[in-house]
Amino acid sequence: MTGKLLLASIHDVGPKFEREVDQLAELLAGILGGPNFAMLVVPNHWGEAPLAEARAFQQRLRGWAEAGVEMFVHGWFHKDLADHTGLAAFKARHMTASEGEFLGLAQDEAARRMADGRALIEDAIGRPVAGFIAPAWLYGPGAMAALGGSQFALAEDHMKVWQPATGRVLARGPVITWASRTVGRQRSSRFFAALARQALHPLPVARLAVHPGDTTVPALIASIRSTFGAFAERRRAGRYAELLA
Repeated sequence: MTGKLLLASIHDVGPKFEREVDQLAELLAGILGGPNFAMLVVPNHWGEAPLAEARAFQQRLRGWAEAGVEMFVHGWFHKDLADHTGLAAFKARHMTASEGEFLGLAQDEAARRMADGRALIEDAIGRPVAGFIAPAWLYGPGAMAALGGSQFALAEDHMKVWQPATGRVLARGPVITWASRTVGRQRSSRFFAALARQALHPLPVARLAVHPGDTTVPALIASIRSTFGAFAERRRAGRYAELLA
């Protein structure tokens, strides 16, 4: 990796949010000068949108991948059905709305979902995936243990990117993202993005992530435009795989 890097990603990619993903892909491509971003693919969002049955969307994923978009496995259902206690309960309640699928999974189940998601997505795109990123960036002990034996090249949480096989941290710093669930979260995410446009420029690697729900709030889209534009002016939009070089 040479120079400061901008890593951009679209989360929750799948047939359930095809229209929103199209809108976000067009927006980011326009700012970043092409498909210089990653897509985080959910194999069956909340059990309502199975990628395995969406042949047309699989072809779209392959086209994006061939154009240079990196593809990550992003859980399986995305939905968290586990009962949590202690710190995990706090995370499940305050950091996400029943979206932290891998927060409470046992190692065997986490490994199975990772492997199944990888097989499905790699079959669709015709090439290896870039890595695994848990829904809501939340990992429980079982998920972390499963990752260690998964042979995924990369993983990411809120504060870092790392190599699962070795634990080596490849980039540090908070992900800049937006929340559309409540007016309060919309305001706080816009405030953080405005602050980050100035405060996070010294980081060697800046990570920005968008979600389908962002498209429903014009004020968030305006903030996304401003934030991506500010970072793109001062660093190169690249690929997560460059962190391995």
